[in-house]
Amino acid sequence: MVKQSQTRPSMPPPPPPMPKNRQGDVSTKQYGEKSEVTQQTPSTAQNRMPPPPPPASSSPPSKRGISAVRKPSPSQGQPTLDQIVRKANDDGFSDIHLGVGEIPRFRNRGEMDYSDYPKTDHNTFMSWLYEVLTEEEIEKFQSNLEFDGATQYEFARVRINVFDTLNGPGMVLRLIPLKILTMEQLKLPSVFKDICHYHKGMILVTGPTGSGKSTTMAAMVDYINQEMPKHVITIEDPIEFVHQSKKSLIRQREVGMHTLQFDKALKASLREDPDIILIGEMRDRETVNTALKAAQTGHVVMGTLHTNSAVKTIERILSLYNPEEQPSMRVALAESLVSVISQGLCRTTDGKRAAFHDIMINTETVREYIRDGKYEEITELMLDGEFDGMMTMNKSLYNLYQEGRISEETALEWSPSPNEMAQMLRGRV
Repeated sequence: MVKQSQTRPSMPPPPPPMPKNRQGDVSTKQYGEKSEVTQQTPSTAQNRMPPPPPPASSSPPSKRGISAVRKPSPSQGQPTLDQIVRKANDDGFSDIHLGVGEIPRFRNRGEMDYSDYPKTDHNTFMSWLYEVLTEEEIEKFQSNLEFDGATQYEFARVRINVFDTLNGPGMVLRLIPLKILTMEQLKLPSVFKDICHYHKGMILVTGPTGSGKSTTMAAMVDYINQEMPKHVITIEDPIEFVHQSKKSLIRQREVGMHTLQFDKALKASLREDPDIILIGEMRDRETVNTALKAAQTGHVVMGTLHTNSAVKTIERILSLYNPEEQPSMRVALAESLVSVISQGLCRTTDGKRAAFHDIMINTETVREYIRDGKYEEITELMLDGEFDGMMTMNKSLYNLYQEGRISEETALEWSPSPNEMAQMLRGRV
């Protein structure tokens, strides 16, 4: 076959191909350097044109180090999460409730309040998640449909819980003040300071969710921090109040961040020369067993439970054990307990909130009643045990009423035994 002669004029050689990165046709430099973008196109005329600047973005590069993920922004007319959190903090709200298809709401001194914000769409909700969570944390939520964490603003620390619902994902934020209130500011009974001076034993602060347990325990740890040269280890999920070491050395550990498992961290703490171990929550019998062991070997253990009275706290702990195990556990509890403080919060006449308490001090008589399972007698003893610092919730509410801080209706509403409370208000008790 004969080759044909080329009569067409010779063309200049094509320009060398532009370099490509692994992502495609764009070669970039990231992470703090100015982006140098060169884009390969079929037209040499276009190659001679300067490339358009990359789109402006306030999002930091992806933590995975591969490429920056474009993060969503709130839809038009929707606030940022930062704006919502700032408003809640400025107005003194304790919790923020957010969800797809819902109007944001606030917990205002125990009651739920509407906001003036529009209903939340999915795009806006996802933009809020990206404001406070990393990509890995968002993926964890999408895999597990649950997520617990915390973040910090310059004015408050925020505990985060994200969850899925019938209408779509939801989120609850708990605002935790950076400034820890003292016992005097919280107007706690003076016996709380006496309890802090014990050298060993178990101190339990109990109550329903939102009753101020964490605030009370933070005030107690802060008092210890100001007054005593102790080593305090906290194991929390997540960390709420942040303490700075003063007279005491305080080390705070968060489950999932500073330790992988709660139980392992608690057991390891026994080998870390602690004076005081603070447990975020006494969640199961394994935790109770380790806490009792620590209390019996010369440590102070502080923990919380979700119970409504001091006596019910003892019953709740014993219910974790089989009937044949309970007699020995009653002995262990009787020897280990220092105090059980059960707490609630009620709205005061000036629109604020005040704590009321059920306080049981483990005196010799109480210890004997615990061993014998005489729980009703413990309640009777608390009625007459003011000399030892003991107090019932009814007596605490009655004191608030006499001080003019709560109304008669509030005292009756929050009383665990309204009939007895009514008699106290009428001067019959």
